[in-house]
Amino acid sequence: MAVTLTPSPAPVAPRRQVPDRHHRGVSRWVVLALVVLGALVMLVPFAFMLLNAFKSPGDYSSGGPLSWPSEFYTKGLRTYWTTVNFPLKLWNSALIAGSVAVLGVAVSLLNAYALGIGRVRGRLWIVGLFLLANMLPQEALIYPLYYAAKEVGLYNTRLAVIIIFTVIQSAFGTYLLASVLGTFPRSLLEAAALDGAGKWTVLWRVVFPNLRPTLSVLLIFFFIWTWNEFLIPLVMLIDNQTQTIPVALASLQGDRLMDAPTTNAGALISLVPAILFFLIFQRTLARGITAGAEK
Repeated sequence: MAVTLTPSPAPVAPRRQVPDRHHRGVSRWVVLALVVLGALVMLVPFAFMLLNAFKSPGDYSSGGPLSWPSEFYTKGLRTYWTTVNFPLKLWNSALIAGSVAVLGVAVSLLNAYALGIGRVRGRLWIVGLFLLANMLPQEALIYPLYYAAKEVGLYNTRLAVIIIFTVIQSAFGTYLLASVLGTFPRSLLEAAALDGAGKWTVLWRVVFPNLRPTLSVLLIFFFIWTWNEFLIPLVMLIDNQTQTIPVALASLQGDRLMDAPTTNAGALISLVPAILFFLIFQRTLARGITAGAEK
């Protein structure tokens, strides 16, 4: 009698149980609670600013900055809007910050392309100089910039501030992009050279598309950094027609008198454009940072 032997089935490895995102341990919730707590702490100054922006000077004097307003006071907003001519200051800030962002990214890209891919002689020394320029405080630059602007006839003009901040921001952008382009894949450059592409073609058809996420992040940072600048615009722009929003906000504070509700109202209005700009380009910023991390 023949006996048929059936092979035993191969052992199946046990499936690894992937924990649900809602059940990943206590540490996840502790980290989340700390992040939420940190966010709330960071929002406290903005809450005080919002509270005092709609508080009358009488309420502020009697109850202080932590008291609840007895009425919805909007005269501070109207006073700031009309006193400093806020639409003009908004245009000046947007023009200067937007121009610096675009020009700074363009100059940074050209400089970094020459240093990172062109392999300029003394590349490390030049990149080191750009790093040193980033470490110089603006207080050390203000007097030479003031006298230079006086000599060339650009003092009290928006163009002077645009040129100054374009150079300052592009120093950081050149240092950052030169480090990135120093590790750019040589195979792409060699393939483009075999196809007969020149240096400008390589820059705009090969390098620029690969750096687009990084350049978008630089554009956003340059805009926000320039928007918040105070010292150089304060010294270089003395006319009411050329001043920016931070300078106009500081003009509300006198030597011996300060209208706290109007100052808070002005700070609230001045903060809105920057927040809107960040919210509009938030996805671009996130995609740029994520793309840089993946590369």
